[in-house]
Amino acid sequence: MRYTRLLWNLLAMKRNEKKSREQMKELQEQKLRKMLAFAYENSPYYRRAFEAVGLDRRTVTTAPLSSFPKMDKALLMEHFDSLVTVKDLKQEELRRFDAETSIEEKTFKGTYHVVHSSGSTGKPGYFIYDPFAWDFMITGMLRAALWGMSMGEIFRFLVKGPRILYVAATDGRYGGAMAVGDGIDGVGAKQLFLDVKTPLPEWIEKIQAFKPNMVVGYPSAIKILGELEQKGSIHLQVQRIVSCGEPLGASLRQYLEQTFHAVVLNYYGASESLALGVEMSGEAGMSLFDDMNVIEAEEDAIYLTCLYNFAQPLIRYRISDRLMVLPEQDGGAGPFTRVKSIEGRSEDLLWFENSAGVREFLHPLAVEGFCVEGLIDYQFRQLGVDAFEMLAEVSGKEKEDPVKREMEKQMREILREKQLEYVTFTVRFVEEIQPDVRTGKKKLIAA
Repeated sequence: MRYTRLLWNLLAMKRNEKKSREQMKELQEQKLRKMLAFAYENSPYYRRAFEAVGLDRRTVTTAPLSSFPKMDKALLMEHFDSLVTVKDLKQEELRRFDAETSIEEKTFKGTYHVVHSSGSTGKPGYFIYDPFAWDFMITGMLRAALWGMSMGEIFRFLVKGPRILYVAATDGRYGGAMAVGDGIDGVGAKQLFLDVKTPLPEWIEKIQAFKPNMVVGYPSAIKILGELEQKGSIHLQVQRIVSCGEPLGASLRQYLEQTFHAVVLNYYGASESLALGVEMSGEAGMSLFDDMNVIEAEEDAIYLTCLYNFAQPLIRYRISDRLMVLPEQDGGAGPFTRVKSIEGRSEDLLWFENSAGVREFLHPLAVEGFCVEGLIDYQFRQLGVDAFEMLAEVSGKEKEDPVKREMEKQMREILREKQLEYVTFTVRFVEEIQPDVRTGKKKLIAA
């Protein structure tokens, strides 16, 4: 039943691809007004916020989006209980659910999918999807993964039985891992999840046994698969590679295309809306899913309005990515907004080498769930083949000792899982983690 529903929704989305630009704008506007009116009527927080800037029941359906107040994660979590439109959803209950239950328990109260964002403060952001929003979002992810294929080609691909390898952080309620897994289940595909904390020898053994025909994951992790392929450690025959979670550079895209002789897609999503856009080639740019979201690009951030999540409306929500939108006359064929570049956190890897010359990596996103009360931000700096330091920014001097103890405890466990016990590290406190001068973004690995 769910298989049929997902394919039906996918067919509807594929039809949207054939709309004109004006038709897409009209559809987006209709969905936007429906969401704004719903938020005003059903969310006490939004009603107060809208009325505070002079908007009422009548004007929410006509006022330009720019006249509505902006939102960020801090505001979201401060007003969580009055913002959501489902009365039995409470933030503290969600935190207990997240902390006390296994990720195998997929839904809160048997209904709501819970996604948490990464964060270093001990209080990650929580994003809720009801069944409608979850399935609609998964359909958007399927559209992205199968971008450029006709419905006939999609049917034939699914009938053959996709075998999908996912390489990323998989040990928490991270949106990508949870949605990819549920989407794969929904279309009856086989799956293998490899966590970036898993040692390389286990990767090799499991990949060889699984024989995937599609790879999804962090581009820096997929690059390691390419290196293993070139060394003869693995032999993959894949049709598609879907890069997600990090920006995909032109040189890495070319490397993956040449190594695997496969279509390489650059997928764009966030915990707040897991289906934002997709890019099939750097030259054409990325297509934003205007039938699912409104994205306003400003100099230092984007502001997201999600058009399908009525349980937790996100209106003009700040995401600290930067993108350059192409002028419509240069956007090429198709109804979607085109983006030339996206700048988020681009992650490198820490590589270590033991006394026997065996190399192993540590992916910074392996610590996505590295949450310590009082820790504002952190950054890695490699010191040698068997050593690194973590720069830490805390909320006050009095927090340094307890933060250090907890950071050391969590990091030792991560290194143990990765079989990197020989690696040493130190924690050094700084006043502020400085952004990269060129991009203005904070890098997880400093030069």
